[in-house]
Amino acid sequence: MKIRVNVVISGRVQGVFFRANTKQKAEQLGLTGWVRNRYDGKVEALFEGEEKVVQEMINWCHKGSPSARVDNVEVRKQNIISYEFKDFSIRY
Repeated sequence: MKIRVNVVISGRVQGVFFRANTKQKAEQLGLTGWVRNRYDGKVEALFEGEEKVVQEMINWCHKGSPSARVDNVEVRKQNIISYEFKDFSIRY
């Protein structure tokens, strides 16, 4: 079953290649969606894919890139209205 989740990661997650590493991991897992820096210093991502694979990505977010320090990961499940993403991208 495919699911969609919105994830907000806080800690030292900007300036440590968190977005690039998130994109690489998401593509490796075959997920679609996006990742972006927020103005409040957090990183936000949207992941779509099979539930088991999305959970694996969420677990990865708790550690993140090698230089990151993750303090908190908020996960909100969303309804998939349509499969609007064909790949995974970094948003600016």
